[in-house]
Amino acid sequence: MSQGRVIKRKIEKAGLAHVMAAHSPLSARLAEEAGFDALWASGFELSALYGLPDVSLVSMTQHLDMVRAMAEQSSLPIVADIDTGFGNAINVIYAVKQYERAGAAAVVIEDKTFPKVTSLVAGGRQELLRVEEFEGKIRAAAATRTDKDFLVIARTEALIAGLGENEALNRALAYEAAGADMILVHSKQKTPDEVESFVRAWSGKVPIVIVPTAYPEMNEERIKALGKIAIVIYGNHAIRASVTAMKDVFARIVSDRGIHNVNRDIVSVEEVFRLQNMDRVKTDEKLFLA
Repeated sequence: MSQGRVIKRKIEKAGLAHVMAAHSPLSARLAEEAGFDALWASGFELSALYGLPDVSLVSMTQHLDMVRAMAEQSSLPIVADIDTGFGNAINVIYAVKQYERAGAAAVVIEDKTFPKVTSLVAGGRQELLRVEEFEGKIRAAAATRTDKDFLVIARTEALIAGLGENEALNRALAYEAAGADMILVHSKQKTPDEVESFVRAWSGKVPIVIVPTAYPEMNEERIKALGKIAIVIYGNHAIRASVTAMKDVFARIVSDRGIHNVNRDIVSVEEVFRLQNMDRVKTDEKLFLA
């Protein structure tokens, strides 16, 4: 069964797929062990991992290599965040071929201009493509995939750009007509009101995807009450949790002038060995090393 089919079945059974951001094979494995339904191969998180702003500086090759690495270490379907598709429709054709071969279940393409600026930064430049040009990207993606279950998700940034609900709805309807399997609507409002209003007004047939980073009170009960949302993505919590933990541990070591206190509060080396599959290495050594 293809990974696209896997995530579709999760949605059919549960009504909603919970998707956790990941930026490395380790974070992917931890998300799977925690019980998430799928992974979000986050461009924001990978940019942060490299210490770079999320402004189209991470290349397709870098992101694709990380998707492949995560797919090797986790059985969860991967929803690949490919930003603007790395260029125009011709770039999208190449990207979809590569991500499908890499084992991704879906790609999300957003309707910003290239290079993009990350959505939630205060005062960021948020420029959108002409609708017709982005429709071409979605048509290209849908025509390129070889697996009918590989999902092409169109992301509209109209609310992020301050263009209002009508613009967001009109763009979403155009993208659905162009062949999108789902519509991701993004908002930077601190409450769910804007997104809930969009979802209630949505007259299209394809389901909605949301990323409630800015409005965290949007929980499962509230999402399911709307009846039109298929996927919720927790878009940057892996990298934020990592930064929180490292800052705390590093500061304590400096303050304590040693690791004698912090050592009892962090996972053991043996736990890291487990995540690295060292038991398998030891077994293989016994079997194959002369």
